[in-house]
Amino acid sequence: MPIRPDAEIEITAFDWVPSFARGFVRDLRPRWACEELGLPYRERLISAMKRPEWYYDDQPWGQVPFLRDGEVCQFESGAILIHLAERGGGLLPQSGQARASTLSWLFAAFNSIEPMVFELNNVETFSAKSDWAPLRRPSLLETVARRLDRLEARAPQDGWIAGEFSIADIAMVTALRELAGRGQLDDRPGLAAYVERATARPAFQTALKAQLDVFDAHAPVEPAGA
Repeated sequence: MPIRPDAEIEITAFDWVPSFARGFVRDLRPRWACEELGLPYRERLISAMKRPEWYYDDQPWGQVPFLRDGEVCQFESGAILIHLAERGGGLLPQSGQARASTLSWLFAAFNSIEPMVFELNNVETFSAKSDWAPLRRPSLLETVARRLDRLEARAPQDGWIAGEFSIADIAMVTALRELAGRGQLDDRPGLAAYVERATARPAFQTALKAQLDVFDAHAPVEPAGA
């Protein structure tokens, strides 16, 4: 589904980020959901480096994504995924165990996997030069390994985490992609295949391209002779 400037759904995203964050900013999640559901959306772009003061009225910490859908406004990608699924009539079963399992795995992605990703980013990137980072890293990697081993045991062999493809897969796969990039899925073939299967979906590829196209269009101009 192409991005439409007149679409009712608006996704706020960053106009540019450094190379290490390209393709991993969380607005990828609602973009992906919209593509899966056939929901047109428009973009509202803000600077990640100089976040406008007015944006903190929308999102208290200046993060993305932020969703506006008519009179409905939401932040936090999990809440946004649930709204889009209900709006589009897919990616979230309506009732019963199927819905319960989907929501359980959705929150597992946010509460049991993604915090480990954030902490690894902090230790290995943002606070890498701190005295404490090398001391924290070994025990953190052990914790991540235990979490991934448990998840590997539940990894679907040829399908999706809660049955049919759902918002739980969007959340889980976007968290796991960062760990895959660090080689932490190399010894976990079930998880590696799961991520590869999900990211091969045309909707993911379209959403990723849309995000990267924004970054390319707003890339800082290198000074001459730099």
